[in-house]
Amino acid sequence: MDKALENKDQANGHRMKTLGRLLRLIVKTSPWMLTVSMIMIVLAAASNVIGSLFIERLINNYIMPLTKEKVPNYGPLEIAIAVMFGIYAIGFLSNYLFNMLMGVLAQKVQYRVRNEMFTHMESLPISYFDQNEFGDIMSRYTNDIDTLMQMISQSIPQFTNSVLSLLFVVCAMFSLSWQLTLFSFIIFALSIGIVRFLTVKSGNYFQIQQKKLGQINGYNEERLNGLKVIKVFSHELESKAGFDKYNEELRQASGRANTYATVLFPIMGNIGNLLYVLIAFIGGAVAINQWAPLSLGAIGSFLQLSRQFSMPIAQISQQLNSIVMALAGAERIFNLEDQASEPDDGTVTISKGDEVGSNWNWNVPQKDGSIKKVPVRGHIVFDHVNFSYVPEHQILHDISIDAKPGMKVALVGETGAGKTTISNMLNRFYEIDSGTITYDGIPIKNIKKDDLRQSLSIVLQETHLFTGTIMDNIRFGNPDASDDDVYQAAKLSHADEFIHNLDHGYQTVIDGDGGDLSQGQMQLLSIARAMIADEPVMILDEATSSIDTRTEKMVQAGMDNLLAGRTSFVIAHRLSTIVNSDLILVLDHGHIIERGNHEELLKQKGYYYELYTGKKEIQ
Repeated sequence: MDKALENKDQANGHRMKTLGRLLRLIVKTSPWMLTVSMIMIVLAAASNVIGSLFIERLINNYIMPLTKEKVPNYGPLEIAIAVMFGIYAIGFLSNYLFNMLMGVLAQKVQYRVRNEMFTHMESLPISYFDQNEFGDIMSRYTNDIDTLMQMISQSIPQFTNSVLSLLFVVCAMFSLSWQLTLFSFIIFALSIGIVRFLTVKSGNYFQIQQKKLGQINGYNEERLNGLKVIKVFSHELESKAGFDKYNEELRQASGRANTYATVLFPIMGNIGNLLYVLIAFIGGAVAINQWAPLSLGAIGSFLQLSRQFSMPIAQISQQLNSIVMALAGAERIFNLEDQASEPDDGTVTISKGDEVGSNWNWNVPQKDGSIKKVPVRGHIVFDHVNFSYVPEHQILHDISIDAKPGMKVALVGETGAGKTTISNMLNRFYEIDSGTITYDGIPIKNIKKDDLRQSLSIVLQETHLFTGTIMDNIRFGNPDASDDDVYQAAKLSHADEFIHNLDHGYQTVIDGDGGDLSQGQMQLLSIARAMIADEPVMILDEATSSIDTRTEKMVQAGMDNLLAGRTSFVIAHRLSTIVNSDLILVLDHGHIIERGNHEELLKQKGYYYELYTGKKEIQ
């Protein structure tokens, strides 16, 4: 019990912390808009109560005297009615303004939160996305933010309005008659007690009903699945008897639940009416018998206030539930925003230029504050690298690779052998446990991650395009590229031919999944995109595994042009695509078990030989 209470207290503490953070965010977004909205809420709540109190003056000072005049003068009454109309008009206008302002404020907060989430998401490490489902992350952008907006635009204003209205109504009721106010409280408390009792009873029976419904559904499913067996053994009557038993239990549970429910809803809907009738009866008796100084006008005002008394209480309960639900979504949003950004201690940057005879240069800070330009050649060295995603499960074991500039290195092995993990290490999506990785003699941990990744280009098995024209998708690799650069990249990648066959050529608009383009055509576009980026190191991850053999030849020709003069790491299941590699590494459970070129590995008659000759297949 103590543990349950402790957990409940912690949950409430989290909610209050989240609510406080959300309110600070709202204030920060537009303090003036929030201030004006709060003023309008106070005016709206006060206007309704003042209008109800004005009924006392209207009856006592204007209507009652008219009944005693032989020639009634309606002028003062008309003025009083106009004043009353003005009071309610102010309430209506205030109500409209605060709803409009809170709606606009909610949209501003929504815009700000979406921007913050997206910006922060791009800074998160890849490990976060490995550990969280994309659907759950997307739900924060859609469902949670929509719920948050509804809370800001509706639940919080209505809750605040209801609390203020209840406070003003209770004060007004006490000012008219503390006796009738206490009587109202007693009647209302008794009504709530009855409703609570019926709710608990009805809830219990509805739970039983759902349980019985589950039992009968389970029984039906079991019998349907085993219908053949039932017929073979002639057990139809026994099955029907079992069904009748569950069906009768469900009928009884449903009957009890509905009995309480049919009593509950009329009581809930008529608490206000019951209170109204009792106050009218008792107030009238008090006024007629002069048991207390209570005028007819005061009774009229009190009756109107009693109508306003029960409504805010029901609204507060309803809005509290909405706020609690929305706070759960807000907590998920803040949880994403609180995730630590990807750490980066690198100081070496990259820049384009030919100061030292290269298309790209490393800018290496020196101790004296100067910057040394180092040409980017694409010399990648793994030196006794070990890595594990989790400490107790090592993925890479003592990996050593010397990929000299322009060398094509192929990684071969079954799923889970560590091929993609090696490319992840090169991109610094994860940090190695031990050993070193150098890039042109510079430890990659010293290179800023954005600059490191700017020097790498990757073509994946699952090609991702973006909504836009063919030209836009190719130019995505280099936003500064000219149209001629795009045409040249398309020709070298062998994409130009199919692009010209499209209705609008390079201006053909496609969506993120490629529209009517085949997998091979999408892959050719991704090669053109990588080619126009003109980066010194290429990573091809299963780039031809999902296309047919005929298309593969065209894609392979485009890849050969792409890889010419660049250091490349090729992960492939189809060995035909890597036979011309300078170095082939065969991996098994994170170990390099064989290394050499195609001819050398065939002579060894080992694992690679068995794969190539078809004696063994890559799983």
